[in-house]
Amino acid sequence: MAGDNPEQGAEWWRGCVIYQVYPRSFQDTSGDGSGDLKGIAARLAHIASLGVDAVWLSPFFKSPMADMGYDVSDYRDVDPMFGGIEDFDALVAEAHRLGLKLIIDQVISHSSDKHEWFVESRTSRDNAKADWYVWADARPDGNAPNNWLSVFGGPSWEWDATRRQYYMHNFLAAQPDLNFHNADVQDALLDTVRFWLERGVDGFRLDTVNYYVHDRWLRDNPPLASSVAGTNGSTSTYAFQEHLFDKTRPENLDFLKRFRALLDEYPDRAAVGEVGDEERSLQTLAAYVSGGDKLQMCYTFDLLSPQFSAAHIRGCVEAFENAVADGWVCWAFSNHDVVRHVSRWTRPGGNPDTVAKFAIALLACLRGSICLYQGEELGLEEAELAYEDLRDPVGIRFWPGVKGRDGCRTPMVWQADAENAGFSTGKPWLPVPQAHRARAVDVQDGQDGSVLSAYRSILALRKRHPALIGGSIRFLDAEGDLLAFVREGGGERLLCVFNFAGEPAGWTLPSEFERIEAIDLAVDAPGSLQEAVIALPPLGCFLARIAY
Repeated sequence: MAGDNPEQGAEWWRGCVIYQVYPRSFQDTSGDGSGDLKGIAARLAHIASLGVDAVWLSPFFKSPMADMGYDVSDYRDVDPMFGGIEDFDALVAEAHRLGLKLIIDQVISHSSDKHEWFVESRTSRDNAKADWYVWADARPDGNAPNNWLSVFGGPSWEWDATRRQYYMHNFLAAQPDLNFHNADVQDALLDTVRFWLERGVDGFRLDTVNYYVHDRWLRDNPPLASSVAGTNGSTSTYAFQEHLFDKTRPENLDFLKRFRALLDEYPDRAAVGEVGDEERSLQTLAAYVSGGDKLQMCYTFDLLSPQFSAAHIRGCVEAFENAVADGWVCWAFSNHDVVRHVSRWTRPGGNPDTVAKFAIALLACLRGSICLYQGEELGLEEAELAYEDLRDPVGIRFWPGVKGRDGCRTPMVWQADAENAGFSTGKPWLPVPQAHRARAVDVQDGQDGSVLSAYRSILALRKRHPALIGGSIRFLDAEGDLLAFVREGGGERLLCVFNFAGEPAGWTLPSEFERIEAIDLAVDAPGSLQEAVIALPPLGCFLARIAY
């Protein structure tokens, strides 16, 4: 079965491969143009065929959809757009039948302003939930309590005329922040987590995990020197501050320990946290996964950036390895918040399929768990959408400087010649790009040399080699845009060499490796051993077993 990993046992998450599903864009069975849980269940066989271990579902909870489900109005129910709770139970059962673990998003740093907790909280300053959200008085001149900014633009404070106070929101004004300094809030949120554990989920992806706790004294954030000088190139004012007080507070660790204690009441469960911390992301990740009493693993946005070089990959991985002695990382190149990596990394005139295969070979060889985003196994590029088609509030607000996240959220393409590429019989909530049809699952399925076949082949190879699942990593010296490292564990040593450059390169085999045996990789540009030199074409990859 896809998720069988007897060597890992309770630590199935260590070295696992996770596949992220964006429910609204995966498969629609109702004809309303939005994907649903029945559609996901119907397509799980495709996910299992990739050889992944777990499926991560982006939010499907009841929501007004101000931020596409990341504004939850009921943590214990399914939004009717996606079906009912019985559909979720059926999805869990089908995932487990196929040997897949099921991970769900938990968006608990904030709720929707339509959540019953916030509806009550805003009615007065002395109701039972008055202190469940972050409220503060205005300054004497009526301005916001401090200089904190929203990720989605403008101040992170919204005036409420009923309470005659401001409330805090790190994202949209429709997403008020919960007050984690209140133990009752923590208890209530943990109860919602238990609700889903009891329904059989295997783990959680914790959205904005370092945003939970704010500075109780509401101190101003200092400016970043680079942004004061106007040289950081950011399109968002959020990046003009050093976010010392509105997130990544030390008290966050105490809540994560409570979360882990709950998780440990259930066998074989795991959590992966999303760390958004511009200046110290890997240090924050290290703190959140160390000690065995917080999260099993986290991911950051370090490899979700436009940077595509051997130096960048090595720098990020080594920084994590140096910072974390006993924790685990989850690497990803794409997700629902960033431009698809094939578009970010394909140079002008380059072949996106070559980039897609190079990227999955690299990702599969890195030390850590890995996360794939729906459609990347088809080599999908970022969709170019018209302004009138946008649904993402970020793109709508900041167009054209920022086009938002809809370009990576367009529907999956299942059948090239079918209506809406097999996604829906109704008008899709986002357009199906015509260019994506040629990459549909039915076109690539069984096609030698396709991106889909490469994903299946490389993920199967990763599963066959214990050194790639849980082994150590050691980088080797390499000139130019070459990345060379050794993975060792489970009784084997593997040599991995990648050429990020647009021209051929050679790498001289170190004398410590007397005998190596090349392993076939399903990529467009395989490297080859020529006497004592590994010859690598542009975007070339080389994998070999090193004899002891």
